[in-house]
Amino acid sequence: MPPGGGIPGMRWPFGLGILDDQPVFLSRWTLSLEHPTVTLFIHTADWQIGKAFARVQDPAKRTLLQEARFRAIGRLGQLVREQAAEFVVVAGDLFESATVPRATVSKALADIGKLSVPVFAIPGNHDHGGTGGLWSQDYFVREQAELAPNLTLLLDFEPLLLDDAVLLPCPLLRRHDSHDPTAWLQRQDLDWQAFGDRPRIVLAHGSVHGFTTETEADEDELEGGAMNRINLARLPEGEIDYIALGDWHGTKAVGERAWYSGALEQDRFARGSDYSAGNALVVQVNRGGAPTVITHRTGSANWHDVQARFNTDADLDGLIGAMKDTIGNRVDEDLVQMTLSGSLGFAARDQLDQRLDVWRNRLLRLKLRDDTTIAPTEAEVEALTERSADPLIAKVASALQAERLAADAEAADIARLALRELYRLAH
Repeated sequence: MPPGGGIPGMRWPFGLGILDDQPVFLSRWTLSLEHPTVTLFIHTADWQIGKAFARVQDPAKRTLLQEARFRAIGRLGQLVREQAAEFVVVAGDLFESATVPRATVSKALADIGKLSVPVFAIPGNHDHGGTGGLWSQDYFVREQAELAPNLTLLLDFEPLLLDDAVLLPCPLLRRHDSHDPTAWLQRQDLDWQAFGDRPRIVLAHGSVHGFTTETEADEDELEGGAMNRINLARLPEGEIDYIALGDWHGTKAVGERAWYSGALEQDRFARGSDYSAGNALVVQVNRGGAPTVITHRTGSANWHDVQARFNTDADLDGLIGAMKDTIGNRVDEDLVQMTLSGSLGFAARDQLDQRLDVWRNRLLRLKLRDDTTIAPTEAEVEALTERSADPLIAKVASALQAERLAADAEAADIARLALRELYRLAH
C-alpha cells in the first residue's frame, strides 16, 4: 500500500497488488483531486461457514476446524478497524450449504453483526440464491434482521449505489449454471454514466481459468469446470474498476483489476508452491485508476506439505527434524500432508510408526501417503541369523532370509513380514 495509507489527494507513481509480500501488476496511476472518490474496502469470499470436514476422523478436531471459521470473522473485524475500511464484500459461499445447522447460522450472523461496517454478500454455488436456498428461509431472515442488520444480500442483477462506490452483483441463483453470471453487465442499456465518479466494483463467483482438474481425493467438489464460467474479456473495457471474485480458494490475481481473495480460512492443502489461502484483500480503488490490493492473513490453521525419501535408516532423523521445524510443539493447530517413500529397516520402521502415532494425535489432521517398503538391514539380518545363544531363532531366520531373497515375490513378501515379527520377538 502506498505510504500515507492511500489518503485522497496524495500522489504515488504506481498501483501495487501485493501477494505474499511480492508486488504484482504494476501500472501507472495517480490519486489526485481530479479523482476525489477513493474507496477502501475489504474483499473476501468462500467463508463456507458450517463446512463438515468429513475427512477429519476425530470429531473433536473437526469441531476445532469449524470453530476456526468463526475466529476468522473476528480477525476480519480487527482488519476492518485497523484499515478503517468502509465496507466488506463477500464474493459468494458465505455458508457451506442451505442446510447448515441453525445454531451455526445464528453464530455466524452474530459475528457478522460485530464487524461494525456494512457487509455485502452474493450467493455462490454452495449457498446459491435460488429456490430452496438459505437466504429465503424464515429462520435466517429473522436472525439476520436481529443479529446482523449490517448484512445486505445482493440477490438481483442490478447496481447498488453507495456513497463512495457502485456494487455490480453477479449472484449465482443455482449451484451450477451454464450461463455467465456477469453477462448482464454487457447490456447495451446499462447507463454507466449514471454512476458518476464512483468506483465500479463487480462481485462474482465462478471460474475464469477453466479449472477443471478434480480436487484431491479428500475434497468434496470440483472447483469451477464447465459451469459458473466467467468471461472477463467480455466485460466492458474501461467501465469497471475492480472485480471481486470467489470460488477459487487460493488468493490469486487474474488480471490488473480482477482478484480471487481466496478462502477466509484455508480449508485444503496447497495446490502448488504459489498457493496461498486464509486471506482477505484490502482494496483501495478510485474511478479509472488501477486498484491497490494488499493481502492480509485471516486464517489460523496451518496447512503443510512434508515429503521424505528414505535411502538409509539415518534419513528418518531428517523427517523427524523437518516435522519439528514445521509444527514445533504445537498441538491442534496444524494439518500435514505427508508423502513417504524409500525403504527402512525393521527398527527404523518401528520408530517411524511411533512418531506417526504422536503426530496423528498432535495434528488436526495427518494425511499420509506411505509408500515406504520395509526390509531388514544387513545388521538386522546378522542379529537374527547369527544368534548363537538362540539356535532355533537363527535357524528360522536363515530359512526366512533365504525365502525373502527367492524369485517368488509373494513368498518373499510373506518371509519379510515373518522376519519382522521374529525380529520384534527377539528384541
